[in-house]
Amino acid sequence: MSEETLAAQHNDDSFENIWQELKWRGFVHVSTDEEALEKALAEETVNFYIGYDPTAASLHLGHLVQLLLMRRLQLAGHRPFGLVGGATGLIGDPRQTSERVLNSRDVVEGWVSRLRGQIERFLSFEGENGAQMVNNLDWTSELSAIDFLREIGKNFRVGTMIKKEIVAKRLNSEEGISYTEFSYQILQGNDFLELNRRHNVTLQCGGSDQWGNLTSGTELVRKVTGKSVHALGTPLITNSDGTKFGKSEGNAIWLDPEMCSPYAFYQFWLNTADADVADRLKVFTFKTRDEIAALQKSVEEEPFKRLAQKTLAYEVTSLVHGVEATEKVIAASEALFGKGDFAALDEATLKAATAELPHAVLTRDQLDMVTVLTETGLSASKSEARRTLKEGGAAINNVKVQGEDAALTESDLLLGKYAVVRRGKKNMAVVEVAQ
Repeated sequence: MSEETLAAQHNDDSFENIWQELKWRGFVHVSTDEEALEKALAEETVNFYIGYDPTAASLHLGHLVQLLLMRRLQLAGHRPFGLVGGATGLIGDPRQTSERVLNSRDVVEGWVSRLRGQIERFLSFEGENGAQMVNNLDWTSELSAIDFLREIGKNFRVGTMIKKEIVAKRLNSEEGISYTEFSYQILQGNDFLELNRRHNVTLQCGGSDQWGNLTSGTELVRKVTGKSVHALGTPLITNSDGTKFGKSEGNAIWLDPEMCSPYAFYQFWLNTADADVADRLKVFTFKTRDEIAALQKSVEEEPFKRLAQKTLAYEVTSLVHGVEATEKVIAASEALFGKGDFAALDEATLKAATAELPHAVLTRDQLDMVTVLTETGLSASKSEARRTLKEGGAAINNVKVQGEDAALTESDLLLGKYAVVRRGKKNMAVVEVAQ
């Protein structure tokens, strides 16, 4: 991201400092010395880091909270270090349920590259507080087992380590925890020490579920160097009804457009409940306090317009996928509601927008509308299809057709092979012509 683009997003002028803004927006769940951290963020340039482990081919919505925290802190003048865990990704942090499956070095290396590209889009690498990307494999791979135990391991007490919440849960489970995953907090603690030594990093941020790992770093830095450094844990976001945020029908919402299309991503945000939308606007957009208050008022007075949800969906999708992709998604949404032109959509957007519609593959001698309506399931029988056509109740790509002899023509085919067929106002299907 260019310095000009980053500078165009200002922090809310109604706040005295970035710490107060972060608290209002809901980014602060737990921290080390709050007074000292607020003072440091107000009076100096703080070098800070957030780590992302390559345990999948993409980051997801949970990571987006941290990406936007990095962006906000950089906007306030602080310097971000984006860490991709080439080393810790080979180990995997302990999960609540069971041991992770270890991925091969080649897979992890590939994921490191993909995640690095996703992180870089949210940061500026220009100016005095330009971001820097780091990989903890660079310093971890240099450590021998003996050096690791003598120089790092001796500073950790097993009694303290087993009291960490997630470790305690795993120890009390049937499966237990391996030494590999148990040692994860030592490796993460060492990351903070190395970044403090190499780049004077004095703040680590992460999710509150990582608090034990975050404080392992602050403690290690204190024991080895005598310095006091900081940690900030963001809350785990849940919906107002108590369900887990960031899932859609049980699937994670990924930031990679190949794993979650921009259309599906936009629709996820558009479906935000009225009770949650103000909080989502605070965390996931750069709207000011006054702008969010106005949008909240629209929820209360004109909820049917869904202005807050539309703003949220547009802003977040633009941040992650860009303005051009977002505008294509909106065009697709309008076309599905009969207000736009399907012909203006590219194939990826068209397929994503119509993914949940009935789909029929037909040959070129099956393109009469009676056959189309019956083969797609829009009509239960040919007689019903004829009646629909006679009454003018069918449309091709939002253009009404009438008459029992109506048919799809070459000019109707989107991208030379697709057509969106509608019966009545709400019943739709996709026809694909076999090539």
